[in-house]
Amino acid sequence: MQYRIGYQWRLREVMAARGMNNISDLMTPLHEVGIELSASQLYRLLGNTPDRLPLALLGALCHVLDCTTEDLCDFRVDATPSRRTASGTRGPAIAAVPDPSVRPKRARIHRPGSPQ
Repeated sequence: MQYRIGYQWRLREVMAARGMNNISDLMTPLHEVGIELSASQLYRLLGNTPDRLPLALLGALCHVLDCTTEDLCDFRVDATPSRRTASGTRGPAIAAVPDPSVRPKRARIHRPGSPQ
């Protein structure tokens, strides 16, 4: 069994629960705690699920929104079945033993115009 950590980014939902409906509602408090994000960066943070997030930004979001990381990210563990591997239950593998009486025939190369 293989496991993957998945998560759902819920920044927009947490903002809506706090009465923040615009990017500017979040941008000003973030500037006050020292996080400088442009409007386009904040828009991408709201609209997309981030793959990486600086801890300073995560801490600032939790402070400004008065929430925890569990409120911002809903983590889950997804289990996927792993590939089947050989277990050795079929019996011993038979190795091909070459017959000593059978020998390969030597190849002869014939070129046009040359004596044989």
